[in-house]
Amino acid sequence: MNYLILVRHGQSRWNLENRFAGWVDVPLSEKGIQEAMDCAEELADMQLDVAFTSKLSRAQETLFLILAKQKKTGIFLHESKKRDEWSYHPERFDDSEIPIYSDEHLNERYYGKLQGQNKQEAKTVYGEEQVFIWRRSYDVQPPGGESLKDTYERTIPYFEEKIMPELEAGKNVVIAAHGNSLRSVVKYIENISDEDIPKLELATGKPLYYQFVKGKFIKEE
Repeated sequence: MNYLILVRHGQSRWNLENRFAGWVDVPLSEKGIQEAMDCAEELADMQLDVAFTSKLSRAQETLFLILAKQKKTGIFLHESKKRDEWSYHPERFDDSEIPIYSDEHLNERYYGKLQGQNKQEAKTVYGEEQVFIWRRSYDVQPPGGESLKDTYERTIPYFEEKIMPELEAGKNVVIAAHGNSLRSVVKYIENISDEDIPKLELATGKPLYYQFVKGKFIKEE
């Protein structure tokens, strides 16, 4: 038995300001740093074998704080054609090191023209009902942005191709990412319907645990 652990990054500065962040590279707030440290404390005794994260710093900061508590050095593994020229790749990892894969497929939902806007101000501009539809529906896109369905359709192929093989190899996997990319993963592994997934909220800095047993996921409450 091994584990998949999902961690939404700690509160960002734009979470604090109630702004749409999307792909804007917003750092953690002071509270978000503490949330990540609390998460690290909870995971301190968990043996983590491989980590995945997005290209955005708030997710990476959260992951680094988790790994620091475990006294592990995270080593980014690049997949470009010049990886051997540009990257440090040890022949094997010792107990103090952990491979990290970072990919934009795990980025937050892209909010298009809404990015940077205060959510309350957006309601004034577009109407409360329209903003609610953009935020909570499964397949309606905000102007110039992605729906949750779009996020799912870029996140899950990556999950199947890159992350599932690590779980099938018996490794404990941590994914430090974002509310919507992780909701996509939860939808996939729990088989949540299109109608029910908008109701799911993931708290910042709170890990979700799934046992991976004989090819199936079992959620730990």
